[in-house]
Amino acid sequence: MPKKKKKQKWVRFRHRIIRNTAFFVLYPYLKWKYRLKVEKFKKEKGRKYLILFNHQTALDQFIVGSSFRAHVYFVASEDLFSNGWISRLLSWAVAPIPIKKQATDARAVLNCMRVMKEGGTIAIAPEGNRTYSGKTEYIKPAIIPLVKALKMPLLLYRIEGGYGVHPRWSNVVRRGKMHAFVSRVVEPEEYLAMPDDELFELISKELYVDEGRLDYTYKGKRLAEYMERVFYVCPECGLTTFKSDKDLISCQKCGKTARYLPTKQFAGVNGEFPFEFTTEWYEYQSDFVNGLPLNAYGDKCLFKDEVSLFEVILYDRKKVLQRNTEIRLCADRISFTLGEEIVDLPYDKISAVAVLGKNKLNIYYEGKLYQVKGDERFNALKYVHLYYRAKNILKGEENGKFLGL
Repeated sequence: MPKKKKKQKWVRFRHRIIRNTAFFVLYPYLKWKYRLKVEKFKKEKGRKYLILFNHQTALDQFIVGSSFRAHVYFVASEDLFSNGWISRLLSWAVAPIPIKKQATDARAVLNCMRVMKEGGTIAIAPEGNRTYSGKTEYIKPAIIPLVKALKMPLLLYRIEGGYGVHPRWSNVVRRGKMHAFVSRVVEPEEYLAMPDDELFELISKELYVDEGRLDYTYKGKRLAEYMERVFYVCPECGLTTFKSDKDLISCQKCGKTARYLPTKQFAGVNGEFPFEFTTEWYEYQSDFVNGLPLNAYGDKCLFKDEVSLFEVILYDRKKVLQRNTEIRLCADRISFTLGEEIVDLPYDKISAVAVLGKNKLNIYYEGKLYQVKGDERFNALKYVHLYYRAKNILKGEENGKFLGL
């Protein structure tokens, strides 16, 4: 009988060496570029923890890791693991834990259990998404069974100011302030005695941040640039497209224009603007979508975009299907042109739609994963919102509020 191959450990000594090297390079940069103040967690003392943190910037994993001496194993979207040799290098160097975005992933749970048993500290952003509006996004209640299964000391970690310094929709870092710290430590014997809803409420409260308020000024050039990645509903004319220029954002239908100020406030340019902060506009947009009678639109196309289309071979690579093609967002489906063929993806056969990074789009359809990349002004968020609105209607939940984020 051939010998059974020994399973390699997930937790490796080299991860800590690489982490320490990266820390000495990146932490001074984060302090300078982001005006970041990180509070060190002084009660670590060799213990291993489960860290839950709110997700504000693309560099949150480095920010969180800066508070701890040990290497932290972050749960990361499967997209990170589908980039060929780059993904293999990252896995070797820091061993993030892959999870399927917008899907139940038993494999991710088993990998977390494995890291825990090998003595590793684990970090998860339970929102699963960086905030687009400045408020902490929806937290899935499914995080509770995982917390209770791992039985690790729980650290609730809060990042504040990240939205002001570098909003998800922007390419520009502003001069402001950020603060990152452990807000609460919960021992297993405490949270295991809690009902699930009480623990969920505690986690949600400790991770909640609302940046729709006056705190600091966030100075920079092109403050509103690429805000059209998040907004597609005009307070004057409804579904539309926007265009940004420096600190201005304008509706391409009616011309309604607002200026985005260093205080994170809006100021109307050609008349009053009804929202003070992006949080208010984002909530108005969500309410507008949740009130759309999509059935009344039939098969009408609501938006069209010029994009490149890929098929993601999970945990391997991305295959180009077609560059410079058209994707259409309709009331009952998403469709795209592939060669001479029009491919329709009806909403009732799509299992999930997710936005990655600033504006990449993943569509999970009948065992395949399509990835859509537009230009820098492409709004992927509208595809997510309108798909989940349609899904709520299909389930008979016309008053449902969840729009995928």
